[in-house]
Amino acid sequence: MSSVMSFMPVVWIVWAAVITFLLVLLVYRSNLTRYEEDQIFLDEAANHQKQEQEELLAKVNKIQPLIRIVTGATCALTVGILGVYVWDALQHLM
Repeated sequence: MSSVMSFMPVVWIVWAAVITFLLVLLVYRSNLTRYEEDQIFLDEAANHQKQEQEELLAKVNKIQPLIRIVTGATCALTVGILGVYVWDALQHLM
């Protein structure tokens, strides 16, 4: 088990890199949608605004699957790290 514990600093570094990437993605998405409304009503004269909204929505929809994947990876790494420490604690108690 000591070989697994000696590998843990590397796992912590990977976890920190993944969570940093997740935070960057979340900040990017929030900056994209900062000044946007949930619903807008446009007439025919405001087609340029409609096009901007569609481009913005395309950007948000493009990064959304990546955010879900990175969130899942962060959760899996967190559970894995906690599992290793719990397993190590149980081994030391027995």
